[in-house]
Amino acid sequence: MNIHDWQKLTGDLERLLRLRAIPFGMKLFERKADMEAIAKIRRPKATLHTMDQIVAQAARLGWTVGITGEDLVGDQCRSVVGLGGQDEKWFSGQHMVKVWFATPADAAAHQAAMHCVPKGRYEALAVAPLASGRLDPPDIALFYATPGAMIYFINGLQWSGYRRLDWSTVGESACADSWGRALATRQPSLSIPCFAERRYGGVLDDELLMALPPEEIPQAIAGMEALAKNGFRYPFPQYGIQQDVRAGMAASYPDRR
Repeated sequence: MNIHDWQKLTGDLERLLRLRAIPFGMKLFERKADMEAIAKIRRPKATLHTMDQIVAQAARLGWTVGITGEDLVGDQCRSVVGLGGQDEKWFSGQHMVKVWFATPADAAAHQAAMHCVPKGRYEALAVAPLASGRLDPPDIALFYATPGAMIYFINGLQWSGYRRLDWSTVGESACADSWGRALATRQPSLSIPCFAERRYGGVLDDELLMALPPEEIPQAIAGMEALAKNGFRYPFPQYGIQQDVRAGMAASYPDRR
């Protein structure tokens, strides 16, 4: 599906999910020059960043930012997006032993479990607010939201053409569960942001991250609009934990009167 009205798409997401951060896109480039040709692109200046910070600059500040592997602080970030790393040393996970994992075997198992874009094809990456249309189209779209908003988005995605959605968590380096998995598999990917995302990327304590191909968002929006007509809207109104539920449930299920 071709999407042209990125501002409307963003507006619908913000309206239906009450988002506090900006929906944004991420795109990989085989040539650095193509990334640098994006309108109003910002490039890191003589500083090293984590991918969490680059993502946050789009989601929190509304910036359009482009990077190469040299702009990232280490191979953990480079490996997830296919801009470096993924060598024998990186797969050993030795830098995480006694930091996040008890033994070299635990650290190596963690590295092997991560979803990563295979390295070698891409030279650069850019992030930008979806509404800007500067990555038209991005490889994936992403947004932060509360758990309640996330399940409502998932309900919308499953309204028509139902499918079970499965994801997992690698723990630390959870960017592999979100943008790494979505870039590598083209599947909707929900993650619990990790310590690094919260410390360096400014992710709030009650936020989850969704990453998915942008062409799936209109389906989710249409589903949420249909659910709203049935009286299901976010934020969810509290009914009361000690009330007789029959009156409330009867609005949706007449047989529960």
